[in-house]
Amino acid sequence: MKPTIDMLKQTSIFRFCFCAASGLLALWLALISAGQAAALPNILILVSDDQGWRDIGYRHPAIATPNLDRLASGGIRLEHQYVFPTCSPTRCALMSGRNPARFGILGPIAGKSTQRMPADMVNLARMLKSRGYFTAISGKWHLSLQIENGPRNYGFDSTYGYLHGQIDPWTHEYKAGDRTWHRNDVFTDDKGHATDRIAAEAIRLIQEKRSQPLFLYVAFSVPHTPLAEESRWRDPYAARFPEETRRLVAASLTHLDDAVGKIVAAVDSAGLRENTLILFTSDNGGPRQSGASDEYEGRYKSQVGPLSDNGPLRGWKGQTYEGGVLVPACVNWPSRLKPRTENAVISVLDWLPTLAALTGFEIKEEMRLEGANLWPLLSQGHPVGARTLYWKTGEQSAVRIGDWKLVQSRSGAAELFHLSEDPYEKNDLAAKQPQKLSELKAALEKEAAR
Repeated sequence: MKPTIDMLKQTSIFRFCFCAASGLLALWLALISAGQAAALPNILILVSDDQGWRDIGYRHPAIATPNLDRLASGGIRLEHQYVFPTCSPTRCALMSGRNPARFGILGPIAGKSTQRMPADMVNLARMLKSRGYFTAISGKWHLSLQIENGPRNYGFDSTYGYLHGQIDPWTHEYKAGDRTWHRNDVFTDDKGHATDRIAAEAIRLIQEKRSQPLFLYVAFSVPHTPLAEESRWRDPYAARFPEETRRLVAASLTHLDDAVGKIVAAVDSAGLRENTLILFTSDNGGPRQSGASDEYEGRYKSQVGPLSDNGPLRGWKGQTYEGGVLVPACVNWPSRLKPRTENAVISVLDWLPTLAALTGFEIKEEMRLEGANLWPLLSQGHPVGARTLYWKTGEQSAVRIGDWKLVQSRSGAAELFHLSEDPYEKNDLAAKQPQKLSELKAALEKEAAR
């Protein structure tokens, strides 16, 4: 039967209605998506490298860090933010939400190592990218050293900085001239001090016009050695510290602080401040001292002496004592978080699940996350609950459960501390508390077995 004129009219009307409805549905979904994107906060994570517990203005007035002090006083100052004893493990924990020991990352990835954080799993950048974020890193990566395994393989849309654990501040090279400074997986020879270059890239990204929310990870190179600072940063410390190495650390931190101030000012100028969460943390406790070295063609052989101030905590970078794993940290979001000092025990492992909850990302069991969602604590003061924290290096392992902490050396020596009564780990209770010692040793073995 041939179609009649009426039948053709009805078909045309149906097609028109169908297309119109489809268009309206697409528009509605687009508006919902745009509304959700607009509601999502921008996320700015700032990380210093090897900053000691006391090497910040609000704990040590001789060191000028007014911008970091302002972030801490205007936000939540985190007095018990635990990280890992060295840089690669902490960065792995931040990115993955899992203990770095699960991947065999027990210390810095160095030299020509091909070790890397697994790329085939959900990580912070990939998670936020799936929620519609533009994801960017400026600064230190240190979770893989080869350019082909750089941050773009882990969910970052834009990458700039260096792959290794340390660099010459001016040449941007690693130790014996290895190239490591890059932009989007291509080595580059940009000029200028690393602190300034890292900050300039962060500011450029903030100033770019985009419809997406921004996740920006800014990982500074200081106060990690080798250090080189201009006289404008060094001169104020000429009479404050007798050792050149301490003056350089302080100068590098004031330089970093100035860069942080410029980055936050860029957020303000772009009109993003009210909807931007800023997290600041060091990657590990400060190192005790630096020694003479022929690396970097001998340019920094004179930098011999004490570096960090972790006092009154015990221990240094690379150790599982409190001085190696407790760091200066704060989180700031004026429109959502009221200023205060927070003494709850938290871990760098907590930030991925916290940001997942904040951005509506569904955590699945197979991700095997080991952190806690901190948002109820940060926004409303609700307690996180009982925590078990675990650390492992080549020389030590440690576990903290409640106020009790066990430090187990590879030599076999075990030390037991009650941190609420002995926060500086001076009183070893291993001989006096055999039952508690046995309990924590069992917990340590359980964590190691995972």
